[in-house]
Amino acid sequence: MDHRDQRGIKGDALAALVLAFLLAVAWSWRDWHQLSALRLPDTDDVMRLQQIRDWLGGQRFSDLAQHRLGFPPGVAMHWSRLPDLVPGGLIAGLTPFIGRHAAEIAAVIVWPALLLATALLLTARIARALGGAEIARTALIVAAIAYPATTIFLPGRIDHHGLQIVLLLVVVHALVHVSDMSRGLTAGLAAALSIAIGLETLPLLAVAGVVLVAGWVWGRRGADDALMGFGIALAAGLLAANTVLKTEQFDVAACDGFTATVWRASQFAAFAPIVLAIAGYASARRDVRAGLAVALGLASAWGLWLVAPACLSPYGGVDPLLARLWLGNVGEAQSLFAARPEIAIGYAGLMVAGIAASLWRWHATRDGYWSVLLAVQLAALVLSTAQLRGAYAGAILAAPALAAVIAAARRRGSAWLAVAWLGSAGMLYPLAATAFIPQPEASTGARVAMPAAQGCTSPDALADVGALTDGRLLAPLDFGAYALGASRLTVVGAPYHRNNKGNLAVYRFFLGTPDQAQSIAQQWRLRYVALCSDSFAELGTGMTGDRRRLLAQLRQGRIPPWMRPIGRNGSGLSLFVVEPRLFAPRSSR
Repeated sequence: MDHRDQRGIKGDALAALVLAFLLAVAWSWRDWHQLSALRLPDTDDVMRLQQIRDWLGGQRFSDLAQHRLGFPPGVAMHWSRLPDLVPGGLIAGLTPFIGRHAAEIAAVIVWPALLLATALLLTARIARALGGAEIARTALIVAAIAYPATTIFLPGRIDHHGLQIVLLLVVVHALVHVSDMSRGLTAGLAAALSIAIGLETLPLLAVAGVVLVAGWVWGRRGADDALMGFGIALAAGLLAANTVLKTEQFDVAACDGFTATVWRASQFAAFAPIVLAIAGYASARRDVRAGLAVALGLASAWGLWLVAPACLSPYGGVDPLLARLWLGNVGEAQSLFAARPEIAIGYAGLMVAGIAASLWRWHATRDGYWSVLLAVQLAALVLSTAQLRGAYAGAILAAPALAAVIAAARRRGSAWLAVAWLGSAGMLYPLAATAFIPQPEASTGARVAMPAAQGCTSPDALADVGALTDGRLLAPLDFGAYALGASRLTVVGAPYHRNNKGNLAVYRFFLGTPDQAQSIAQQWRLRYVALCSDSFAELGTGMTGDRRRLLAQLRQGRIPPWMRPIGRNGSGLSLFVVEPRLFAPRSSR
């Protein structure tokens, strides 16, 4: 590495740190009222913090069950302990000096900021490898405003999505350089860590593996060593994860996280690049290599079907009623085509612009490394057609090519430059879509993401929940996650797909008749019930407005005799206490 490269790395790192710091400060100042009360942006962030608290409070490192959720003894979460390490270390290290609450606030601000700085640095390095110093710093700025990717690096976003995007960028950065063993090892290890965290980016990692194989078939210099390194690091990383990160829920028969099923399938797939690399040392003919790749690919697909058939339907274990009423309305799990137009444009706008820009750069330069980036971008777009969360990767991967567009526009004049920046500003896509597309009425029941209302989960509302004495709370799913973090209550339901029994009880309670709800209250030995003013709005008034349902009656002020209101927060949260002594005898009905 020459001095110019060293200066470039140092400059990129400094720019990324400064920009991430400024953004973190601005965002924290804007959201301080929420952050200071540890009202985090998303239900998964709240649950992640609670998982860390439980771990630091004495729960075993290998036990990722949430014991206060669902029916005793709790719900076996599909998460990994890996994303807990840094925020947990920050909390444990800072608590003796500034106290637990302040330490948790610091951790939920610092950890996303560090991830953002790393993501910006990696984006700049990818851009520098593809287009040189001219576009590196511009790509860094484009990435910093790359909606929706930026939303997973906001203060409080301590869930695993940001870490997985960083690991994906590590893989892409390794692949846009001249291939060698070290690049393959780096990509394989990053892929193994990402799989150990979760499966959200697995399709993109698979495409990265295909790109490596394509380079090997084509006979690209160093491709044999890179493919061998990728397979070795992937297999070794997964083996290490099975040793260090293996949870007590590892043997759950599911393909929704780092389970035994996923580990076996991933290890099986890791041997494919090793076998190809060994075969490549014996023959350099493209037709032979292509035939070997196709044959081994078909054999691997057949073997994976035998080893892990559950992976064909990762959410197949979700009860059909929950799949229809709840899972189909989870925003980031929706298809791009199922989302409302303004949401789809906001999520996909920058991603599509980036794909067009990468196509232009590939056509203009005939540089195969642009095609590497393009392949992962296209995979992110395809993933988004199944689940919107694919747009996180697609947005930030758009930055290098859009930076190249800005550089070209700069040479053509200020008008072209303004247009290029407008097209590269990811934050403008959702704003423009919202401004120009008519919004549906709230009563239409459009299938959109509807997290717990900001008001219903305001610091004041969560403080009211935290003041409740021990007992079991039944609340809408999104609010259930916040209630877990704000109190010591046991909670029936929260938005986690393995909690079939508890989540079904929530929907049947609110959408059933008062008598049916009473039966559920007795079965679960409920002490409290919570309801937000806009809970279940995504189902539409045709279902929620039925006067026979408990939900409609509660909203009309018709409260069953076995429920007693204990306060209605000004932000829209209604709390009730269940009085078992007032349950009507069965014989009287």
